[in-house]
Amino acid sequence: MTPHHHLDEATVLRYASGDLDEAFSVVVACHVAMCPACRRAVRLAEEVGGALLEEAEEAALAPQALERVLARLDAPPPLPLARPEREEGDVPLPLRRYIGPRLDAVPWKTVAPGIRRHRIRTAGGTPSPLYMLHIGPGKAVPEHGHGGAEMTLILSGAYQDALGRFGPGDIADLDEHIEHQPRVEGGAPCICLVSTERPTRFKGFFSRLLQPLVGI
Repeated sequence: MTPHHHLDEATVLRYASGDLDEAFSVVVACHVAMCPACRRAVRLAEEVGGALLEEAEEAALAPQALERVLARLDAPPPLPLARPEREEGDVPLPLRRYIGPRLDAVPWKTVAPGIRRHRIRTAGGTPSPLYMLHIGPGKAVPEHGHGGAEMTLILSGAYQDALGRFGPGDIADLDEHIEHQPRVEGGAPCICLVSTERPTRFKGFFSRLLQPLVGI
């Protein structure tokens, strides 16, 4: 597996500094586990960040800084962010604590003809939803834009849109300026892991009417 679509540099820096919420962190961690290039980029960003901290001048703590640190200590343990996929199963390691090791065991819910979804419950407090999509061969997602950031990681299968072909390990790291219409290649469904900052903006009238039912 050699991914051809990678994380934006700003996303790498935010991830390395712990500035992403849980939902986006899971998507990024899974891509990092599948992509040697982004794994190296994250490690470099962590090393640079550590060096900068060592050279920084001491500063007074902000109010309630200690309380915030203690609260983070009580949070769930960190994801295995930069480990490559080596264990049995077809689910990236950072996602296994949420859905288990195999994609064929995911409890899908049909939300539209040819499209199934599985919502993933996070630890709480994250403003962004985390879910998986199972899109049938040859099916197209209606043309849409985004009200904010959206990350889509391909776990199996492939789709094509105006940005190119996205196969296993590829990530679409998009912002609110991108509009596209992914169409799944024939022969196999496309299974994706998705997090969005805000609801998708479908362009078609009927697609907008169905959006509350589809829930993406």
